[in-house]
Amino acid sequence: MSSGHAMSTVAQETAAHETAAQETAQTELAADRPITDRRDLAAHLEAGCKPMADWRIGTEHEKFPFRRKDFTSPGYGGPDGICAFLTGMQRFGWEPIEEHGKVIGLRHDEDSASISLEPAGQIELSGAPLRTIHETCDEVSEHLIQAKAVTEEMGIGLLGLGFDPKWRREDVSWMPKGRYAIMREYMPKRGAMGLDMMTRSCTVQVNLDFADEADMVAKFRVGLALQPVATALFANSPFAEGQPSGFLSLRSQVWTDTDPDRTGMLPFVFEPGFGFERYVDYALDVPMYFVHRGEEYIDCSGQSFRDFLAGKLPALPGELPTLEDWTDHLSTIFPEVRLKRFLEMRGADGGPWRRLCALPAFWVGILYDDQALAEAEALIAGWSTEEMARLRTEVPRHALATPFRGRTLREVALDALAISKAGLERRAAPDAIGVNETGFLNILWEIAETGRTPAEEMLEKFSGQWDRSVDPLYTEYAY
Repeated sequence: MSSGHAMSTVAQETAAHETAAQETAQTELAADRPITDRRDLAAHLEAGCKPMADWRIGTEHEKFPFRRKDFTSPGYGGPDGICAFLTGMQRFGWEPIEEHGKVIGLRHDEDSASISLEPAGQIELSGAPLRTIHETCDEVSEHLIQAKAVTEEMGIGLLGLGFDPKWRREDVSWMPKGRYAIMREYMPKRGAMGLDMMTRSCTVQVNLDFADEADMVAKFRVGLALQPVATALFANSPFAEGQPSGFLSLRSQVWTDTDPDRTGMLPFVFEPGFGFERYVDYALDVPMYFVHRGEEYIDCSGQSFRDFLAGKLPALPGELPTLEDWTDHLSTIFPEVRLKRFLEMRGADGGPWRRLCALPAFWVGILYDDQALAEAEALIAGWSTEEMARLRTEVPRHALATPFRGRTLREVALDALAISKAGLERRAAPDAIGVNETGFLNILWEIAETGRTPAEEMLEKFSGQWDRSVDPLYTEYAY
């Protein structure tokens, strides 16, 4: 259960902004201070705690760029490449982020949205922390309008799916980012599908706040347990290399064979005593990828952050880590729910506009209302970690039809949606004409009530009107 704050309305006054700004400044000043004590690492996570009035919603989504003339991947360079896209977007006030003289992302300012590149040029919008789903949806819409204006001039389209339906690994070009070169070498040592995750998958996720450690724990547990429900509702990646893959969410399946050290359902989250320090201990035992110094990424793949704390990192002997190093390390851990100074819900396939707005609505309704959170805790009460692990294994193939505790996951999804809807109603966050946030769940209600996922819809078209070709995807499902 959360810390017991009574939820009223999102329209209440936002408090403590001056204090929050001071805390942020203090954290920034300390970001390069050498760290030797694991308690400092836990304190860094705990500094994310904030009062309910300051809770925000940060939505991230990725999409595949493709050449409209032949549906191929555009790569980085050239007049229709990703660099040209990033340059074109600067007309809308975006500022370039460069690495060794190459543009690798865009931003407005430090506290706003940013645009970044995934390894094979998938374009990601990392949204600003916003107060309501209405604002999130407006942000997504504005971004897609801008992106479409630029890409149409270039002959490029953007596709929202969980896994690329056509390209092979060798059909894509890698983006010029130092961290990806290190990961590219290390990934095949730990799993067969890590490179597929990097180059051929896209997701939508939402980042949410917590009040205190107890609230974080409750949200983490509910988020992990219900993550397979989100995976099933958003299942949108049935194809690989032009053919049905046998999975409804191939993106989700790929994560099961990426790197066992840094992925999965984290059973220890459900153990007594879980909190910030226990997550730190987990993260310390996840092998490192790199240390970032200036524009350089130093290869530390497979080395230990515990050794780094002791000044014994082989790649940087005698050097101690900073909070920036810790933040970088946390970003290389990929469980279904990830803890930073907020919680990331990571289980959904990328998709079209309606579902980009539906994912934050689903989780905000459940996790940002005390009664809804308590009801979700009751829904998952008694679920064993073995049952949840089995769900995680079976949902990529069967989605809502996955058997679970004498019924199907579709019925669990309907229960979760009912909890979310009621939570959004109690949030009472209206738009300019007085409409609350529950409408953003409508597409998920349609999917759950029919039991027909977006992936199954595409498979039916593939076998019928598309004449066993995935090419129509690039026109029917493009933004």
